[in-house]
Amino acid sequence: MALTWNDLTVSFEHLDRTKLIEDWQWLVGSALPILVSSVGDAFLQTESGEIFWLLTGSAEIEKIADSYEEFQGKLQDHELVHDWFLIPVVAQLKEQGVILEKGKLYGFKQLPALGGKYEPDNFELTDIEVHFAMSGQMNFQIKDLPDGTQVNFKVTE
Repeated sequence: MALTWNDLTVSFEHLDRTKLIEDWQWLVGSALPILVSSVGDAFLQTESGEIFWLLTGSAEIEKIADSYEEFQGKLQDHELVHDWFLIPVVAQLKEQGVILEKGKLYGFKQLPALGGKYEPDNFELTDIEVHFAMSGQMNFQIKDLPDGTQVNFKVTE
């Protein structure tokens, strides 16, 4: 199945970039999103122009480019794009009829940091803002726990 850029990314122009990432400031500082993948990761740019890849499932951040221009060049590398945008997962979701809607992305049912897998069955359509808020808050709460620690979350309104 052929995938387009619109299958691999989501538009977030209607959202405030600072507010979108506020529950991740503990990890990303003042960096702001410039691109959001359909699987809920973000590419962030710092004030100095560096580009970082935020993996929301595992609360990892990786510097991937020194500039926007370098990042644009790396987006031409099929192997990097394959890894960054989870192309096999997106293709399977699309084949299963899980089609992106405006304002939504493929969010985790269970965060990989909590044992969830990077497999189609662990993704569902999720509001973009809800995804970033929930994943940021949950990852913040578990960031200092040793691997294997049992956790329980209480959802409040």
